[in-house]
Amino acid sequence: MTAAVEFQNVSRHFGPPSAPVRAVDGVDLTIAEGSFFAMLGPSGSGKTTCLRLISGFEKPTGGTIRIFGQDVSDIPPNRRNVNTVFQDYALFPHMNVRDNVGYGLMVKGIDRRTRERRAEEMLSLVKLEGYGDRKPAQLSGGQRQRVALARALVNEPKVLLLDEPLGALDLKLREAMQDELKALQTRLGITFVFVTHDQGEALSMADSLAVFNEGKIAQIGTPAEVYARPSTRFVADFVGSSNVLSPEVTRAFGGPQKWSSLRPEALRLTPADGVALAGTVTSIRYLGAGSRISVMLHGTEVAALLPAGQPLPEPGTTVGLSFDPAALHVMDQV
Repeated sequence: MTAAVEFQNVSRHFGPPSAPVRAVDGVDLTIAEGSFFAMLGPSGSGKTTCLRLISGFEKPTGGTIRIFGQDVSDIPPNRRNVNTVFQDYALFPHMNVRDNVGYGLMVKGIDRRTRERRAEEMLSLVKLEGYGDRKPAQLSGGQRQRVALARALVNEPKVLLLDEPLGALDLKLREAMQDELKALQTRLGITFVFVTHDQGEALSMADSLAVFNEGKIAQIGTPAEVYARPSTRFVADFVGSSNVLSPEVTRAFGGPQKWSSLRPEALRLTPADGVALAGTVTSIRYLGAGSRISVMLHGTEVAALLPAGQPLPEPGTTVGLSFDPAALHVMDQV
């Protein structure tokens, strides 16, 4: 499959050479054409800087960036066939929706009739037919997000960059927009590069993802691979909620004396009598669809996620724990 975007040992440093801030530090990355790729990580991990390097808003300190095989390191943003949807949408408040969507075509010198027709096509694509005469202030947050998406798509980019575009939306709307974005990407077949700190967004939408930490990529893989088989303690703790077990506790759980990851949903509560793993319930947190039970075991607090409707123990009681040995993922890295 053709690579839409390639990073080869790419770095972006800020500040004086004697004490640089390594925002991106030797990143190697390949994003397949037509895929939905997520860059996931905490604030300051380097993911947004990588997005700006693809768009051309930042220049690499070192390394090579290619878009569909072309070295774009010295190509300005307006000559790259990419567009960006920003978190704050960056709509022009004095323009109506139709003119906002067609703005990029106007800059290219496209005649008014053609750009209005193309703008209406894009509004139809994002389910905003009939909204062309409204101003951004007359729209909801979700509608403004769709206008920003239509404005980015009207130029027919080969790569669409999305910088945490759902961050300002409430939970229910954000989840609905996740479904719509994924469906739109599948329908259009263009490459989406999506930056987020929300692991739920990345897991639910991406074909593959890169987990960033301190300017480097900690792991790349499909959502299922990264979730089930994290390569480091950081990935296990950041992507979903996992029990990261020390080598000593892993040994007590029947594994080798190495760091391991055990997801809370893999643990089951059993009667404490006659089981090797027994501990004291320290807290219970109701989550709606289930409950999170914390158990102190071998000096380590581990969490079990129980489905709704299952009887819950009282804090302070002793319970046993069991799990499928295949769920214990041993990590070679730390």
